[in-house]
Amino acid sequence: MDAALSIFYGIIVLGFLVVIHEGGHYLSARAFGVRVSEFMVGLPGPRVGFMWHGTRFGVTAVPLGGYARVCGMEPGEESPYLKQVLGLVLERGEVLMEDAARALSITDDEAYAALDELAEWGTIAGPRRSDKYNVYRTLSSKAAGDGGTRAEGDPMPVDDLDAFFEHERAQQYRALPFWKRCVILLAGPVVNLLFAILVFVVVYSLVGVDVTNPNTGELVHIQVDPLRSIQAGFSYIGMVIVAVAGLFNPQTAADTVQNSSSVIGVAAMSKTAADQGLLSFAMFTAMISVSLGIMNLLPIPPLDGGRFVVEIYQRIRRVVVSPRALNRLSLAGMAFFLALFVVMANQDIQRFILGNWS
Repeated sequence: MDAALSIFYGIIVLGFLVVIHEGGHYLSARAFGVRVSEFMVGLPGPRVGFMWHGTRFGVTAVPLGGYARVCGMEPGEESPYLKQVLGLVLERGEVLMEDAARALSITDDEAYAALDELAEWGTIAGPRRSDKYNVYRTLSSKAAGDGGTRAEGDPMPVDDLDAFFEHERAQQYRALPFWKRCVILLAGPVVNLLFAILVFVVVYSLVGVDVTNPNTGELVHIQVDPLRSIQAGFSYIGMVIVAVAGLFNPQTAADTVQNSSSVIGVAAMSKTAADQGLLSFAMFTAMISVSLGIMNLLPIPPLDGGRFVVEIYQRIRRVVVSPRALNRLSLAGMAFFLALFVVMANQDIQRFILGNWS
C-alpha cells in the first residue's frame, strides 16, 4: 500500500509540475500568436481529447507529465518548396508524398521534408496510423478552427495562395523575432519558479506556520509579511542554483549527486510530505518545482536552457544549427541525464526501499 501511495503522490507532484511548465510555453506562445497544435496531459501516445481554438487538449494513455506542441520549432532551414506543396495539398485535399514529388518535379526527400514541415506547422494533417503510404491531407474545419463544415481531406481552394501561406507562416515559432522565441523557451521554467514563490507566500504569509520559540520552547503560530515570504522563496531558489551548479564542479559533483534524488526518491518523499499534511505537501511540491525549473535552464539540449543557448548562438553567428547537429547535442545531453538517473535511482533504491543508505 505504501508503495502504491508513493507512486500516486509522485505522479500527482511531477504530473502537476510538468503540466504547469508546459502551460507556460503554451500561454506565451499563444500570447505571441503562435499556433500550439496539442496540449496533452501525459506522455506522447494514444490519447483522447477535444479541439479548442485550433489546439487539441486531452489526456494520453500514460498520464505522467505533459507536453505542448508549439508549431514551427523544428530545427534547420525552412524548406524552399513549402508554398508549392501547400498549394497542391489545398487543391487536391489529399496528397501522396510520391505524387507531390512528381507533380512539382522535386525529389521524394524534398517533398517529404516540405509536407512534414507543413504538418509540424499545423497547416495540414500528417499521415494516419491506418495509412499504408505517406498521405497528407487538409485539416477539417474543426481542427483548423475556421468555423466551416469541411472534413479532413476535402479540397480547400484559396483565392490568394501567397496571402494564405504568409498567414500560416506568421503563426509559427520560427517566424517570431529573437526575443519572443526566447520568452517562449524560458516561460516554462519561469512558471515553475513563480509557482514556488506563490506557495511560499501562501504558506508563510496567508496561512502561517508553527515554530518553536527558542527561548521558551513554546510552539507558536506566526505569519510574516509577503515581502519576507518572497525573499525566502528567492533564497531557496539561490540555494538550488548553487547545488545544481555543483554538478559541473569536479570537487563537488559527487556530493551533489549523493544529495540528489531521482523520480523514485521524489515519489517516496512526496508520500512522506503528504502524510505530514497539506501545507507540508504544498511546500514539498514548491521545492520540486524549483528543482525542475532550474534543471530545465541548464544549457544542455534538449532542455529549454539548451535550446535558449542554441538561439543565442544562431543570433550571434547568423547561422541556423542543422537538425543533425542539434540531434547529436540532444543525444549527448540525454546520455548525460540518463547516467545521472541511473546513479540517483540506485541511491534511492538503497535509501528508500532497501534502507541500506547511510
